Amino acid sequence: MKSQFHQSAIEVIYISTKLHLEWYRIFLHTAHAGNLTKAAQELHVTQPSVSYAIKQLEEGLGVKLFDRLSKGVVLTPEGADLMKFVEQSLSLLDAGERKMASLRNRASGELRIGSSGPMIKHLLLPPLDKLRDETPNLEIRLHQGKTAQIASWLKENRIDIGIVHLPMNDPELDIRQLAAIQDCFVAGPRYRQLAERPLSAAELAKLPLLLLSSGSSTRQFAERWFAAHGLAVDAAFELNSSDMLVEFARRGYGAAFLTRAFVRQQLEDGELFELRAAEAIPERRIGLATRRGMSLPVIAQYFVQLLTEQV
Repeated sequence: MKSQFHQSAIEVIYISTKLHLEWYRIFLHTAHAGNLTKAAQELHVTQPSVSYAIKQLEEGLGVKLFDRLSKGVVLTPEGADLMKFVEQSLSLLDAGERKMASLRNRASGELRIGSSGPMIKHLLLPPLDKLRDETPNLEIRLHQGKTAQIASWLKENRIDIGIVHLPMNDPELDIRQLAAIQDCFVAGPRYRQLAERPLSAAELAKLPLLLLSSGSSTRQFAERWFAAHGLAVDAAFELNSSDMLVEFARRGYGAAFLTRAFVRQQLEDGELFELRAAEAIPERRIGLATRRGMSLPVIAQYFVQLLTEQV
């Protein structure tokens, strides 16, 4: 039944492109009013304009739509059949216009984002909270994954915005730098004494290392940093979640390699201690990726604005 409704409405809209859509609105008002003059008053046009629109429709469709009576007009059988389709199609168009106004005014919409866990917690949540408060009817679809997954989701049109680790080059994506992050090694009270002095890369490599899963940008960055100092390392604990790394580090299982912003609160509370590296750990860059040549939805454009302002 629903598909028949849309098919009928589409057929009338198609005809309207050959005739004049406003003529159908005039036809509908006239049918409801039962009088050309009354319809003209409701539409704020002249009575001859209403007569002209009805005449053009009848000539274009090849059927008589109204019988003219002394006190007004009534629909012919053909006019009554047409009215059903016109009501459906104009109702659908009006709903579409209301939807566009809602999206334009950010009263509703769908926001589709992909990001890694740490970036969700410390980069996305503040602007997401603000956007949700401003847009009660907002639908948020958030996908957590690695940078390579996020790039695939963008190209598959599963998401509109991706927060990715840089460098990243993909001819199908537009990528711009968004923020810088600083990584560090942290451990629980069991290793507190090691936080009293800088540790060389070799000393850090001897500790039980708690690292994110192989293939993650953070894991690859840590391995490259050790390799730059002639060291090959393996994880004592390999986990998919930064939160799990924090928990195992807090319990004294070893040194976790994490973004400092992610563990700021635990460091301030004394649950974790930073193991300072004698050799500097370079900053990393975070980027915002979108599909090249594709327009963002209005709500996504506004979210990017909020995110950029926060950074």
